[in-house]
Amino acid sequence: MMSKDIEFTTSLNATPVDQLTYEQAREELLQTVSRMESGATNLEESIALWERGEALAQRCEAWLDGAQAKLDAARKDAAQ
Repeated sequence: MMSKDIEFTTSLNATPVDQLTYEQAREELLQTVSRMESGATNLEESIALWERGEALAQRCEAWLDGAQAKLDAARKDAAQ
């Protein structure tokens, strides 16, 4: 089971997930999914890809949640 810690790294990509921009995390997530769908990985590698993919998805969601919060704050300020 994967930890909720989004600093997950693997030898597949040494950059900690929490240091990725939204665009970097999204691109790597797309590549990860593609690689998993290809079926060209062994079980150990598939598990590592899955865990990294989960962390990347959480990172993207965090970026989007942050953007939504900023929009909500701007709308609130504009309405006052």
